[in-house]
Amino acid sequence: MDAGRAVGPHEPVPFRATFDCLWCGAGHACRGPDDLEGWAQLCPDCIGKAGDNGFLRFRLRQALTERGAAGGAAAVSGEVAGAVAADMDPDVDTNLLAYYEARAPEYDDWYLRRGRYERGPIHDAAWNAELDAAGRWLDELPIRGEIVELAAGTGWWSPLLASKGELSLYDGTAAPLERARERLVAHQLRAHLHVRDAWAEPDRLVDAVFTGFWLSHVPRARLAEFLGIVRRWLKLGGTFAFIDSLADPQSSAADHLPPADDTSLRRLDDGREFTIVKVYYEPGELEAALGDAGFGDVRVTTTGRFFMTGVATARDKREGRGATGATVGSA
Repeated sequence: MDAGRAVGPHEPVPFRATFDCLWCGAGHACRGPDDLEGWAQLCPDCIGKAGDNGFLRFRLRQALTERGAAGGAAAVSGEVAGAVAADMDPDVDTNLLAYYEARAPEYDDWYLRRGRYERGPIHDAAWNAELDAAGRWLDELPIRGEIVELAAGTGWWSPLLASKGELSLYDGTAAPLERARERLVAHQLRAHLHVRDAWAEPDRLVDAVFTGFWLSHVPRARLAEFLGIVRRWLKLGGTFAFIDSLADPQSSAADHLPPADDTSLRRLDDGREFTIVKVYYEPGELEAALGDAGFGDVRVTTTGRFFMTGVATARDKREGRGATGATVGSA
């Protein structure tokens, strides 16, 4: 398995004297323990691009904090300082990144209905049945070749995908990927794991793209933009598949408030709170948006109460709008 870029789920990214850049993968050797590159694990070229990239600025903020906590030098170049001080561009929701970095150790409790996510035997039995249905739906999809999983999180679906082809897992933070790595190792499967934001432009064409519970974190105003990124990942005839959330009050933790205005207040086991984007799209919304984004043969279904599944084929943009069909029923 590719060693990737992940670090332990409970620790900040440590200083490394030598590393592969978290963004571009280039190797770099630091001159000394105060080098910002070693704390950010970004090469000089990518640090220089931080003014144009929200993820790189997020990493620089973390690196400066971690270096300062370790007693390192406080001085940075004017260019880097300007990039870090700049308002975040819309490419990266740093609150969402921070939430999932912090939530990594407890994320699977949501899938497994443990602790605060346990909602009683009736609701939990329905949840488990629908989660199994979503897994069977994904397993039956005829996807193969090179597969990219964006916003992979702790890799709940990754072993299934890795059994279908050459899988690359990307997530915006390292801690969830460490959990994904452990899951793949337990299944004796191989994959490539890298820290990479879901909004980053594709660097190649692949046969399939999958997202699990990510589209619901895409703001409505940016849905077309993200689906355009997915389309640019795919070869002509490639497959985009996704599993996502339906609005059901028993889906989230017992102490979570109902979402409002496409945002949700989330609490962790340790009491920390984060307000994140959470959009409960309707199947018809997504099938229409996929058609507009250059996809055909669109089929969006639901498992009943909790989950939505969708699959679409990348078509030639010169063709007319592809056939779509939203269905409510068993996936």
